[in-house]
Amino acid sequence: MQIVRYEKDGDVFYGSLNGDKINRIEGSIYDNYEVTRETAEVSDVKLLYPCEPTNLYCVGLNFKAHIAELDLPTPELPANFMKPVTGVINPGEAIVIPAVANRVDYEGEMALVIKNKIKNVSVEEAKQHILGITPLNDVTEREMSYNSTQVTYSKSFDTFTSFGPVLDTDIDPDNATVRTYLNGEKVQEGNTSDLLFNAAYIVSYFSQSRTLFPGDIISTGTPYNVKPMKDGDVVEIEIDGIEMRCVNPVEDPEK
Repeated sequence: MQIVRYEKDGDVFYGSLNGDKINRIEGSIYDNYEVTRETAEVSDVKLLYPCEPTNLYCVGLNFKAHIAELDLPTPELPANFMKPVTGVINPGEAIVIPAVANRVDYEGEMALVIKNKIKNVSVEEAKQHILGITPLNDVTEREMSYNSTQVTYSKSFDTFTSFGPVLDTDIDPDNATVRTYLNGEKVQEGNTSDLLFNAAYIVSYFSQSRTLFPGDIISTGTPYNVKPMKDGDVVEIEIDGIEMRCVNPVEDPEK
């Protein structure tokens, strides 16, 4: 199923996406729900990010080619950081380049959406606690990120996280192809079968140190070829099998 969250006439709903129509969902997408016959046209609603995370976690340096392009050592454990919910924007809203930034890069990724409240889950049981996946743009101030004490800071600016608008519950997170497009040109492509640390390992790893909640996001790393964005650009993140890309324009108030 392809789940969306949308606003219509001032109210927010979850729904099942079917082409250009959305069937409203009643109940919790994490537990008991019903897909109703009540429909809305995609063109008549505002699509939002498809879940509301308590926390957003990210794994970096998870594609070997990306590690090579940054000339960094291969990690023995998942390199990780957090992003604040204050940085989240909806698909279609603008990524704003901050005044203190010198280089702001896209990072197209597959993000996992957690299904249950979990702690200390094993690798073997971890996948059953993944509700689904969604495309995510882990926007990064690159020059700051090279300083190991500033990684979280470099990724935490307002508007630096966009994901959705679709959460897919059927795609195998261990065989998902992620692509990034900048102004219509494909600039990144990678399959999650090439990750150093797969989805189950990552979920288990995070759960050893903290409680994960339904709707929490764990993004799994970007493929090779991160490049800067500038004012007027449009960046799109795509996962094969998901009907819609995560699309955002870029604005630089200094320009």
